[in-house]
Amino acid sequence: MKKFIKRVFFTIVIAIILFLGINIKIGYDMFKNSIAEKSVQTMVAEIKAKENYTTIDKLPQDYKNAIIAVEDRRFYQHNGIDFISIGRAVVTDIVTLKLKEGGSTITQQLAKNTYFTQNKKMSRKFAEIFMAFEYEKNYTKDEILEFYVNYSYFGGGNYCVGDACKYYFNKTPNEMDLYDSTLLAGIPNAPSIYDPKKNSNLAWQRQKQVLRKMVRCKYLTQEQADSIATIRYEDRY
Repeated sequence: MKKFIKRVFFTIVIAIILFLGINIKIGYDMFKNSIAEKSVQTMVAEIKAKENYTTIDKLPQDYKNAIIAVEDRRFYQHNGIDFISIGRAVVTDIVTLKLKEGGSTITQQLAKNTYFTQNKKMSRKFAEIFMAFEYEKNYTKDEILEFYVNYSYFGGGNYCVGDACKYYFNKTPNEMDLYDSTLLAGIPNAPSIYDPKKNSNLAWQRQKQVLRKMVRCKYLTQEQADSIATIRYEDRY
């Protein structure tokens, strides 16, 4: 019986290794083909050419803190991949035999948004990881964060933070206050769901999640978070 269990165990381990190896190879080929067609330097030049491109010095600190807290709290500590989060996600994927979208860093999300589709294949996930390393190799953390907010979808046909601020608040990014910053930071996770003009209650729930994570990261006090959590979009705008 013990020998049988060992054989089953080793068979499963080998199958997992082969599965991962195949997907890593496919992902690497996807990365190489993508980078051959368009380098990250060319991609960045296209992002910067946007009409309402916003440099990071024009973004309020509260907004930057909100993004870090809700999307990637170890952003400034890792090299593009958060191995703690990705390891947890991989284990979940193997156990459930489904690919969840957990564990992605801001750099990975930038890689996915600029080069790959939204499909949930594991090979695409590895391609995204290789591309994230390419971004991290060529740009600083602040630059990557800048590219990210200028190439994220915010709902309502808005594909950069400048357009989103005008659409939702009739403001420029540097005019956002804490309320605006925490509301806007939560939208890219699911733009069609968290669009406050269409689903104000869901957007409010998402904003409260952003506030909780900012408190956890010590960007805000509980009192500051509570004062913002009482405000509804439809009452303010």
